[in-house]
Amino acid sequence: MSHTELVAWSGLVIGLAFGATAQASGFCLLRGLNHSWTTGDSRKLRAFALAMAVALLGSQALAALGVLSLGGALYLPPSASWLAVPLGGALFGYGMVLANGCGARSLVLLGSGNLRSFVVLVCLGLSAAMTLSGLLAPLRVWLEGATTLALPARDLPGLLGVPAWLPALVLGCALTAWALASRDFRASPRDWLGGLVIGALVPAGWLATGVLGFDDFEPVRLATLTFIAPIADALQYAMLATGTRLGFGVSVVAGVLAGALAMALVRRDFAWQGFSGPGHMGRSMAGGALMGIGGVLALGCSIGQGLSGFSTLALPTFAALAGIAAGAWLGIKGPLTLSNSTST
Repeated sequence: MSHTELVAWSGLVIGLAFGATAQASGFCLLRGLNHSWTTGDSRKLRAFALAMAVALLGSQALAALGVLSLGGALYLPPSASWLAVPLGGALFGYGMVLANGCGARSLVLLGSGNLRSFVVLVCLGLSAAMTLSGLLAPLRVWLEGATTLALPARDLPGLLGVPAWLPALVLGCALTAWALASRDFRASPRDWLGGLVIGALVPAGWLATGVLGFDDFEPVRLATLTFIAPIADALQYAMLATGTRLGFGVSVVAGVLAGALAMALVRRDFAWQGFSGPGHMGRSMAGGALMGIGGVLALGCSIGQGLSGFSTLALPTFAALAGIAAGAWLGIKGPLTLSNSTST
């Protein structure tokens, strides 16, 4: 088996684990923010915080031990747009409110029988492809070119002038402490176990692409869990698979679908669901499109930046996360709230 095939199979396994775990636990950033801001129930948000801590500590431990270098990750550019990254985050955050879930959550819901998510994913994939290399690409390139600045450092440790393990340890312990401070969260193994497993899949992805995918002549691009470009790639692969190589991201997408379907069948909660009307469908289409455009501008989604980007402590990640939170707030509690936009 070649190293590229090994990476693809690893992506499938990681995707299966993600899909099954997310389906069983209801892991979702939007759900966490929505419940926390509207009902005061922070268990889902604490699960996401725990996943951030595990992803950060696991990834930085791999780097500190010399197993791999995170320097080649997409999230660590020498320069970044001061406008496109937070703006993209805000578009993504508001889009996931309109669509009732991010790209990863939409894959899980589709595997559980939610046909609304199919429309969301198609719109997300098409708009992401249009922004990456299609009709919207010239506008993206112009925006990024007009607002890109050289960064003082590529990551938080570099900015502070301290070893990488120090901010990783501080932030990881702080997030873990906050997550476990809630008695309700500690009493909900569904939530904390989901956070632990999904967080651990981020360093697993770095290992798959950075170690299993290493080759002196044809190295696999360093990557881990993210869902914007991979969903667009999956749509393209479905149409043009002949003569193309199955990559890590597309394998993860397929695995998430399969894992969610399997878990839904095991738990006997698979159920076909559709739209309540044209307005509902329009909101889902708009949400998918905003997530695709915003995710490309922000260099990732709630998983890609929220977990994977955060695990590198990249400076643009903090701007993207602030934008995602702001966009979600606009849709849940702010002036752009829609009365029937609730998380699933």
